[in-house]
Amino acid sequence: MSDNSTVATPRARRPLPPLMAVSDAAAARLRALYDAGGEAGKLLRISVNTKGCSGMAYDMSWVAEPGPGDEVITDKGVTVVVDRKASLFLIGTTMDYEVQALSSGFVFVNPNEKGRCGCGESFHV
Repeated sequence: MSDNSTVATPRARRPLPPLMAVSDAAAARLRALYDAGGEAGKLLRISVNTKGCSGMAYDMSWVAEPGPGDEVITDKGVTVVVDRKASLFLIGTTMDYEVQALSSGFVFVNPNEKGRCGCGESFHV
């Protein structure tokens, strides 16, 4: 009598992309903010809220420590906290810092975005 059973070899899992990356410019700006007086000892927390023309907008706030379930991202020597509810929308995102003639600020290069509103303040996936 022969045994015709087969053993399935588990398929190799593809590694997940990092939740979020920080550009060199954003890391330099975050280091300056973390070292400055006003928010010293706090971390930048990134979340996604429902608002704006397209439905969603990035929100940043200062927190003393990560909340339960928050993702802690350390890249280029700086640490940011990501709200667990936002992580699905942010997978693969790069946080950058841009300085233009009349404005400067953090921007998000998010491969999950399908479109933005005309003013650029909100997005949809």
